[in-house]
Amino acid sequence: MEKRLARQSFLGPDSPRILSMTRLAIVGLGGGGSHVTQQAAHIGVGDFLLLDPDHVEDTNLNRMVGATLHDVRLGTAKVLVMERMIKAINPQARVRAIPEMWQKRAELLRDRDVIFGCLDSFSERDQLERMARRYLIPYIDIGMDVCEVEDGFSIGGQTVLSMPEGLCLRCYGIVTDKRLALEAEGYGAAGHRPQVVWANGVLASTAIGIFVQMLCPWRDRRLAGILREFDGESHVVTTSNRLSYLASTQCPHFSDLSAVGDPFWTPEYTCCG
Repeated sequence: MEKRLARQSFLGPDSPRILSMTRLAIVGLGGGGSHVTQQAAHIGVGDFLLLDPDHVEDTNLNRMVGATLHDVRLGTAKVLVMERMIKAINPQARVRAIPEMWQKRAELLRDRDVIFGCLDSFSERDQLERMARRYLIPYIDIGMDVCEVEDGFSIGGQTVLSMPEGLCLRCYGIVTDKRLALEAEGYGAAGHRPQVVWANGVLASTAIGIFVQMLCPWRDRRLAGILREFDGESHVVTTSNRLSYLASTQCPHFSDLSAVGDPFWTPEYTCCG
């Protein structure tokens, strides 16, 4: 494994060990999540928690890396496709594949070092970020959309780093009460939004780059909140101009300390209790 990762040695002499010990969660294994999983396996991440209740369908084949027509015929669980792909790249990787909604197994996320959210639903993204904030876990969110415009279609998306002490998806205007209300009424329901493999790949690559820089900084730079936007017409990823307007803003959405910490923790469970 060390020889295999030699070409990324610029990340630091200890980077293979750091990555092999990193406990990563990926929630949602469609277009974006499958790219994130593949790249994380290639860079040497050693511990994966995969959560997605869905099985491979024909409509997934235009964007889900690792899925095959054979998986469609068998109705293979997406988490098992991703586990197969990880093990083919790194047989020593530790993989826990859970074919359930993440909300049913949220307790499994408590020991993760980083959580990736690759979900279509705004409400699920809001819930997952809230859970990550409670346990003080960095959360990386990716999302894309294809919108019909006057002269055709527009492709866009964003990659966000939500740090426990920093700005959140609501601060950035990605999750809003209006979007949540419209979604609850059935407008733009998750699962019906068009997706394309190249846009998913760009956003996932950006997310993995942020993740690696957070763990193995090849430059001395402390990462705070990050918002990168993808323009699918010019094929360019840029830092959002929203950040300049939010430069001196403190997140008001997670300031209540009662929303932080493990509600199931009690003193008698500590090693010194």
